[in-house]
Amino acid sequence: MEVILQQDVDKLGKMGEVVRVKPGYARNYLLPRGLALLADSKNLRVLEHQKRMVASRRAKVKKAAEDVAQTLANVAIEIPARAGEEDRLFGSVTNIDVQAKLAERGFDVDRKKILLESPIKALGQYSVPLNLGPDVRVEIKVTVVREE
Repeated sequence: MEVILQQDVDKLGKMGEVVRVKPGYARNYLLPRGLALLADSKNLRVLEHQKRMVASRRAKVKKAAEDVAQTLANVAIEIPARAGEEDRLFGSVTNIDVQAKLAERGFDVDRKKILLESPIKALGQYSVPLNLGPDVRVEIKVTVVREE
């Protein structure tokens, strides 16, 4: 018996896959729990339609992320911070600080998408990667300067 998985099922398959299972397993476990649907012609058409819709949504999201990446590629921000001897910062510059500076420039970037390996603790120029979406990464220049 062929079924369309509605959710990921361990040792069977991932959501959206059409798999062949024994009729008892489908009738007694998969179908009652809503983990699968029968793979008849109507449900297969619905599945194909849903796959097309998801693909078009992903394409739109990726296009929007690529557009934002192009505008962010040329962005350089400057963050003033208090520093002591040997250009060491008293605090640190984190992704929250970078997000605030980007917001001042008109870019709405979630702080979780700013990929700082560790907080910046010294004056200087750094390259900070941003993960804007699926397969869309861009690096911006962040310069940490001494606060006057």
